[in-house]
Amino acid sequence: MQDLDALKPFSIPGQLAFRVGPGGLPYADLANTGGTASICLQGAHLTAFQPRVQRAPVVWLSEAARFAPGKSIRGGVPVCWPWFGAHAGDPAYPAHGFARTVPWEVVDSGNADGATTITLRLVFSDATRALWSHDTPLELHVSMADVLDLELTTLNAGEAPVPLGEALHSYIHIGDIAEVELRGLDGCAYLDKTEAFARRQQSGPLRFAAETDRVYVNTLAECVIDDARLGRRIHIAKQGSASTVVWTPWAQKAAAMGDYTAEGWRSMLCVESANAADNALTLQPGEAHVLAVRYSAETL
Repeated sequence: MQDLDALKPFSIPGQLAFRVGPGGLPYADLANTGGTASICLQGAHLTAFQPRVQRAPVVWLSEAARFAPGKSIRGGVPVCWPWFGAHAGDPAYPAHGFARTVPWEVVDSGNADGATTITLRLVFSDATRALWSHDTPLELHVSMADVLDLELTTLNAGEAPVPLGEALHSYIHIGDIAEVELRGLDGCAYLDKTEAFARRQQSGPLRFAAETDRVYVNTLAECVIDDARLGRRIHIAKQGSASTVVWTPWAQKAAAMGDYTAEGWRSMLCVESANAADNALTLQPGEAHVLAVRYSAETL
């Protein structure tokens, strides 16, 4: 993983700085007139984003999150890649792939039109190649102002088709899970993971009163979280994503995970932009795919 000296050329005074943070891991801190954000270079894992005009973060991070080399972080925006969920061929492989727990390197930074940008590239190793033998360079481009743009780009640089599942697994900070409403999925088919992947159809907006774990398929729609308690509306607009995953663990499952505080699950909702289940991809030789998401907040 890059040390701080190697990262100095990418620093931007007053806008982009690097530090060693929790778990001894390197972090990039972005700041400008629009907002602030932080990224852990392990996993290219965005851990914070807050527009300056908002009184609460848009991205949620557990107060009990664990930070350690090779371990996933509870909250933020993990990069799930190159498969989503359990591996289809070997359940012993790590859930949601390996990209979120291995080093990435910074390859570019800049600023334009009020936004601060940084680009990170996944570092492959013997350990990752043992799980994934394909030649598929992966980059995450981050652009932050009063909105946050993430672009995850996969290139098939090999000579054979490559199967691909992926998600930007965003944890959104909310006032209370029992009070929010999620719009944008009315009429969509979904697979209900709490009912052995039973196929259902959404009717109206989502409200939450129990554990929810659903993969909505064949939907390109923007999702909107109405949050009366925090007095705002969160928009999650995407491109290159045909699945939306919606998840809240609720009290019992959160307690069993060990990296939630007692009531922490109440203040988060995962709305994940993905290509999973029915919408898993196949990249042809030479083909690149971009999964892009914009997160924005408006005051009600």
